[in-house]
Amino acid sequence: MMQRELVPVQAEQKEILRNLLEKYMYEFSQYDLCDVNALGLYDYPYLDYYWTEKNRWAFFIKADGKLAGFVMVNDFAEADEPTDYSLSEFFILHKYRRCGLGRWAVKEVLSRFHGRWQLRRHPHNLPSVYFWDRVIAECTGGNFRLEQGYEKALYPDGTASDIFFFET
Repeated sequence: MMQRELVPVQAEQKEILRNLLEKYMYEFSQYDLCDVNALGLYDYPYLDYYWTEKNRWAFFIKADGKLAGFVMVNDFAEADEPTDYSLSEFFILHKYRRCGLGRWAVKEVLSRFHGRWQLRRHPHNLPSVYFWDRVIAECTGGNFRLEQGYEKALYPDGTASDIFFFET
């Protein structure tokens, strides 16, 4: 059985998270069609805020002591409804997908933060659609609402977001 850990990212580990975010954003660019900057980087613009603003949390997901991904939480509402938390970014490296690690990490995060949640997904990212449909239904016992094609939250490619609303 794989040992799993959800470890808060410390300020001195920010560059490690930045490196993982580049991989995440590269993979996601096939859906949101974002370009790299002049340095060839996607450069996640909100990274520093996770250490300079309150109500932002970043965690490494580890498997057997090795980096396997990350999850980032904040209190930014994706939709025009009050929320306590938003699962803003979530990434599992390919090697660790389809072994239950992602599902475990989501459950672990939700168990640490109780309240109203919003989770945004890109409807063209079909692996993500299948993952979140299954995991949110499981974590909430089916007690959630999904707004598909939410026009007030567009991705850079112009696609309307799907947004889950639920409570923990």
